[in-house]
Amino acid sequence: MFFKINKKELLNSLNVVSRAISNYSPLPAFSGIKFDVSEQEICLMASDSDISIKTYLTINDEFYMEIIKPGSIVIEAKYILDIVRKMDTEVVEIEVLDGCNIKISDESSEFKIIGMYANEYPLIDFDKSEDSFKINSLELKKIINKTIFATSDKDTRPYLNGINFKIEGNNVECTATDSYRLAKTSFTIEKDFSYNIIIPSKSLNELMKSLDEDREIELFLSNKKVQFLIDNTTIQTRLIDGKFPDTQQLIPTSFDYELSLDIRDILGSIDRVSFIKNDGVNIIKLELTSGECILSSKSQEIGSATEILRTANFQGNDLNISFNGRYVFEAIKAINASTIKFKFSGDMKPFIIEGEGIDNVLQLVLPVRTYL
Repeated sequence: MFFKINKKELLNSLNVVSRAISNYSPLPAFSGIKFDVSEQEICLMASDSDISIKTYLTINDEFYMEIIKPGSIVIEAKYILDIVRKMDTEVVEIEVLDGCNIKISDESSEFKIIGMYANEYPLIDFDKSEDSFKINSLELKKIINKTIFATSDKDTRPYLNGINFKIEGNNVECTATDSYRLAKTSFTIEKDFSYNIIIPSKSLNELMKSLDEDREIELFLSNKKVQFLIDNTTIQTRLIDGKFPDTQQLIPTSFDYELSLDIRDILGSIDRVSFIKNDGVNIIKLELTSGECILSSKSQEIGSATEILRTANFQGNDLNISFNGRYVFEAIKAINASTIKFKFSGDMKPFIIEGEGIDNVLQLVLPVRTYL
């Protein structure tokens, strides 16, 4: 194997696929990047067995790439990334000398490292399903951001460690919950499918690093894995086994209290009173009357904080309710609206947070039972 390539293009592709590599690789080969070089293109691939990323570099007129000898090899990711990143050149040469001995060079420097045979790398199935739909990358990123923060990071219930994509017909409903809060949004697609799958939050966080540019991507669906095709890159993830809970029954349908206020005011107020923490958790008390809306927090060890929300509009009888400040702050941040509405059914019942004029995003938070 021997090829020459523009350093910037190679480094960009190495950075993309290396996102799939875990610090705790289950197999030695998974700490490396697999190179498959044919006469017209270079395929780079990396995986941790759960997430797999493959990208292609093809000979074209946009950048310099010359393939002298096709072949395959696996190169330790941290070594090739470090070497290529530090090389002060426009063109990098990579050559397999014999066996697993690899030479990486430019006009003034040369590095020799030992790689692994390509047949030592586990076979990754990148076959695509026939079921697919297309979506704008920025829209998909918004959808993920509206829900992913509510996923659980605990291992006790793995089915809560991801976002549930429930597809019925052309409607896609995305839900995440850690059992203390819930985030839900929905969107429509151009095709009809029936799927109920859970995509790991870890995989979606890696995916979002590739969603900054405004472009069309294609999702390939199956009951075992999901693939995201972004230009010449495929990001593939296994799905979480298990059944996502029916969360619809958790969402209240009738309310006795409603609070509406400017999103900037409530975010600023929560941020200011949240410096008071008990055991690392900022519990905030919300006191609502017909004439006043007060946010407060206190701790015997630290002190107290109180703030009046002067732009608040409250409808209902007096209500006192306490909640985790971070949960509510993150829920509000996920709503793209100038005015936020809180809907309450009681002081110890789950409450809803919605954006005025927005009907496809819902946030639910459970109140806390104690307030210090």
